[in-house]
Amino acid sequence: MKRVIITVVGKDAVGIIAKVCTYLAQNQVNILDISQTIVGGYFNMMMVTDPAKSTKETGEIADELDAMGKSMGLSIRVMGEDIFNAMHRI
Repeated sequence: MKRVIITVVGKDAVGIIAKVCTYLAQNQVNILDISQTIVGGYFNMMMVTDPAKSTKETGEIADELDAMGKSMGLSIRVMGEDIFNAMHRI
């Protein structure tokens, strides 16, 4: 299974989790783990997902979530777990 990491960062607002999770559900992307926090009015969420049942390629999902994020004033990033781990290796 190739897992995909999704991060969401920006000013807190009502409905962020609902919109992102609704998009993922509609596209058959399973959420394996999720963590979210709000610090000083800023929202931060990290999700580990499994897109295996989605009919969309990861790149298309990334583009659509990026557009959604921009429309909400958020940064939404999507990357394969291997890339994420390589970026955060000490």
